[in-house]
Parts: sequence; structure tokens; C-alpha cells
Amino acid sequence: MSTFQAPKGTYDLLPPSSATYLAVREAISAPLRNAGYGYAETPGFENVELFARGVGESTDIVTKEMYAFETKGGDKLALRPEGTASVLRAALEANLHKAGNLPVKLWYSGSYYRYERPQKGRYRHFSQVGAEAIGAEDPVLDAELIILADQAYRSLGLRRFRILLNSLGDKECRPVYREALQGFLRGLDLDEDTRRRVEINPLRVLDDKRAEVQKQLVGAPLLRDSLCEACRDYHAQVRELLTAAGVAFEDDEKLVRGLDYYTRTTFEFVHDGLGSQSAVGGGGRYDGLSEMIGGPALPSVGWALGVDRTVLALEAEGIALDLPAATSVFAVPLGEDARRVLFDVVTRLRKAGVATDFAFGGRGLKGAMKAANRSGARYAVVAGERDLAEGVVQLKDMESGEQEPVALDAIVEKLASRLASRLA
Repeated sequence: MSTFQAPKGTYDLLPPSSATYLAVREAISAPLRNAGYGYAETPGFENVELFARGVGESTDIVTKEMYAFETKGGDKLALRPEGTASVLRAALEANLHKAGNLPVKLWYSGSYYRYERPQKGRYRHFSQVGAEAIGAEDPVLDAELIILADQAYRSLGLRRFRILLNSLGDKECRPVYREALQGFLRGLDLDEDTRRRVEINPLRVLDDKRAEVQKQLVGAPLLRDSLCEACRDYHAQVRELLTAAGVAFEDDEKLVRGLDYYTRTTFEFVHDGLGSQSAVGGGGRYDGLSEMIGGPALPSVGWALGVDRTVLALEAEGIALDLPAATSVFAVPLGEDARRVLFDVVTRLRKAGVATDFAFGGRGLKGAMKAANRSGARYAVVAGERDLAEGVVQLKDMESGEQEPVALDAIVEKLASRLASRLA
């Protein structure tokens, strides 16, 4: 046992389970890459004010969960708790919005950090894949992103997820609703922290998961009744586009999400097999965020999907992804001359694109063949002194157990051809 362990609320990704996480990231990003989204990567920490302004000073993320620290030089930084503010900051800093091709479409993948009580599906270090479309106000763009996320989940075989949809209005109509909601909330029996939230961002109270709060919210004014005509029409177009694309959704009038920057379209992906941590991802439109962090007006929309929770959703549905074996060929040398010869074969197979491993450490035949079995390789290439003297190696099919001699100078071409035909 090592002296050190992973910090509380974090986890390590190691084979074989790490292959599933990689496959999930690939599946989520594939539709984005196919729709013109380019990859973006930002630092793991940013100026703390970026998140305080963008995410919202009244949010739990900023007030309770953010890992903030001061450097030796006096800079106040924070480990990134979410991706949108960082990606938008990077796009603005690089002046991507001035290139004349709006929206700027970016996708990203990485680790994020929040200090909260660890439980299954809620970690202090977690992984997300996200997408942002920056600089265009268009319901087609909102629908596109929701459709791409739906496509990603369905490509993984998931079926028991639901899409919740709402509109949060804009700077024209939300203040009217905000005032009406505050009037209602001030009459409730709420704790001091929640009362403070009522004054700063009352919509966040609707997102409170505590039963004693939700019970009192019955009869609260609904945002849909305060939407201006423009927001109502915009939301109707998003709904129509999703319906036309065959993407099912549920209207959720209390859906707010935990970040202050959302406007208009807001959505969440939930999975019924995950208990209290049912949200596997979500996002929405954030038309004012660029201005909040010092940029020009750039209406934008995006989402982030949790890799960790998506893996849990796969487990809840009993879905085992069809992952390719990490190793296709395993070389087993018997003797020092065979080690040199087969290592050359291994190198040439790898150059030919064949995933190949080697029996390191001078193991005997029995131990080396056990290693070949554990590797998942379809074929083993075995050679001893007699084989080399005859100019051959023994090719063993690990599934059927059949073994045949193959000329040493033909083994690379033969294996590459066999494995290619299996994939065809």
C-alpha cells in the first residue's frame, strides 16, 4: 500500500475502466467535430474574478465550492469550476470573434474542480466535455447544440435520459419576473442564506433541491407568464426545431440551473437511473456573459456534459461499450536471439498501425502466454531458436487455439492483412 492516496472526493482513471471514459469523451465530441466545432483547451486555473463575475457571486459555486488561492506574486486565482467562462475568455483574448466568421464554434474536454461533499456522481474533481457557439443569436443554434448532445448520448446506446427545457427570458422581461418572484419569496419561511439569495438572485431559489424549500414554492409565479413577445417567439422556435428533428423534451418551468449567466434557452439532461445526482449535463444561452467579463456584446449558447455521470448512466442501463482490444498482437520470444528478432517484428507491426505488445522480462513460455491472454490480443507470435533457424515464427490464433508457421519476412504483412479484413 502506498503512503499516499488520491485526495478525498477525487478518483484515478486506470485501465481497463479508463478505456470507457475515453470512449465516452470520443462519442460526445464526435458530433461536435462533425458540425464545425474546433477544439479549445484552457488553463486549469484562472483569475478568480472571471468566475465571480461570470458564474455569479451569489452561486454556491463561487461562495462555497471554488478552490481559490493567492500566488506568491499576489495573484488571486481559482481552479476552474466550469468551462464556459474560461473558453469565452480565451476566445475574446485571441480575438476569434473578429475573424468575421460568427458564431465561433468551440468544443473542449477537461477536468474541473469544486469543493463539496463527495458522493457517488458528485466529486471534487470531475470531467466534462463541453461546446460553445459564440457570437450569434439564433434559435437554430440553440436547437443544434441540443440535437448534437442528444445524438452523442444515443450513439452510446443511452435511452433513459430526458431533456428538460425552459426559457429564462432576457434583460427586457426578466426584471419584471424577478420582482414578482421576490415578492412571493419574501413571504416564505426561509433560512438566512436563502433570504440573502432572494435579494441577490431569486431565480436560484427555484433551483433549491431541499424538500422544505420546494414545498413552499408551490404557487410561485412562473417565468413563462412574464416572458416578452420576443422571448416567447424565440422559445417557440427552439421547441419547433427540436420537435421537427425528432428530439423529445419536457417543459420544466422551474428549470434554472446553477449559474447566473443563463438567458433565454435553458436545458438539462437528466437520467432516471442515477438517484439524486440525476443531471448528466446541461447548458443554455448566455447572451450577456461576454459583457460581464469585459468583452463586447456576443450572444452565445453552449453546454457541458459530465463524463463521470455519463459513465454512471451507462452502468445504470447495463450498457457495456464495444471497445476495441488495446492489443491485437502479442510477441512471445523464447531465447535471447528471438528477443531481438521479435522486437524488430513488434516495431514493424506498430509502424504498420497494428497494436502490438511484447513479453518483457525474459519470461518462460507459460508465463508469457498468460500475459498474452490477459492482454486481449487476437494473435500471439511465438519464436524460439529452431523457428529462427527455419526462418519462421509460430502464429497462434488466441480465440481458436490454431497455430501455424509463417515465414518471418511475411509475418508483418500477413497480420496486417488479417486484422484489416476483420475490421472491414
